[in-house]
Amino acid sequence: MLIDDNKDDNFFHERVIKKSGYANMVVPKENGMDALEYLRNRHNNGNAHPDLIFLDINMPGMNGWEFLEEYNNLDKEFQCPVIVVMLTTSDSPEDKAKAALFNIVSGLKSKPLTIEMLDQILEEYF
Repeated sequence: MLIDDNKDDNFFHERVIKKSGYANMVVPKENGMDALEYLRNRHNNGNAHPDLIFLDINMPGMNGWEFLEEYNNLDKEFQCPVIVVMLTTSDSPEDKAKAALFNIVSGLKSKPLTIEMLDQILEEYF
């Protein structure tokens, strides 16, 4: 799953993932609310739970941090083991420290997502 308000970033990152051949399906969402809705309704719609979520930090409406808080508050039936990697243009030490506070966050990477970065993430977590 890709959660990023930038349509161009989602398009580019989806292409990287598809070209890698690692994923059967990529679900892009342009905001945290749509992503949470997808996760809440996945049983009703036959949606698969993502194994990996790439999450932008800075988004209007609901930023990445707020998404993580809401995800943690979901009923356990809507949560599954998932790797969350935050993709950002920020190199702020504060963001790295904040990401470390969320057990669900496995890493924070600089945009754009590359095949090499994807290889590294999959090797490390899968």
